[in-house]
Amino acid sequence: MRRSRLDSWAQTFLAVALLVTVAAGWWSARRTAAQSPAAAPPSAPAARNVSEAQRELERYEQRYGPNHYSQGVEEWLIRDYLQDRRAGFFVDVGANHYKNASKTYYLESSLRWSGLAVEPQQELGADYVKFRPRTKFLPFFVSDVSHETAKFYILSHGSQIASSDPDFVKAWGKPGEVRAVPTITLNDLLDTEKVTRIDFLSMDIELHEPQALKGFDIDRFKPGFVCIEALLPVRQQILDYFARHGYVLVGKYLWLDEEDLYFADLNGSH
Repeated sequence: MRRSRLDSWAQTFLAVALLVTVAAGWWSARRTAAQSPAAAPPSAPAARNVSEAQRELERYEQRYGPNHYSQGVEEWLIRDYLQDRRAGFFVDVGANHYKNASKTYYLESSLRWSGLAVEPQQELGADYVKFRPRTKFLPFFVSDVSHETAKFYILSHGSQIASSDPDFVKAWGKPGEVRAVPTITLNDLLDTEKVTRIDFLSMDIELHEPQALKGFDIDRFKPGFVCIEALLPVRQQILDYFARHGYVLVGKYLWLDEEDLYFADLNGSH
């Protein structure tokens, strides 16, 4: 009789413990789901903005597309702002390949722009000479000091993933090569090349943009339009820099390009 009663108590205890465990698991999963941004449906304003952005991109595609040389839609937005202006002058910092993922190839090949392509992977220069005769290739790493060397991490030969930030490259895979590359400030480079006017400035140097901007007297050179990669770790620094110098953010492109920011000279000197 005693053994039977003990067995009954044990079974009751196990049943209660099981119910508590299941309930705790259900509550934990429910709380995690409620806290997870991925699990939550988008808010009505966010969904509306995404929908508006998609419709806007479709209009750009009808106007300029369906293809573009840039990695994303940057080429369409650049053409939109410049209104397919002809024969301007650009400076392309972090130019990489002469054509693939280029923000300036269309400007030169179709609109007869000329300019400077600044890229530390000097082996890419031969194709600029061959295919981009209106562009001068300069094998430098743009930074806040000149006449020094910087470590440059390249994912693999011919890769477009390269940066002075090893963690940035490691996010894509193991760096295949580390080089010592010569640095130059944008001020020194532009003075050496006797540049007096910049209609369009492109800068894409994988998290090194704030350092490059420290070596750039934007008040003196006054680029008319700027497209600059602004990934999250450096985005606020970039916004602050351009705000201090009287440049405005081109708001209509914010939902169309998540990686880059576009700035215009507030004084409209171009």
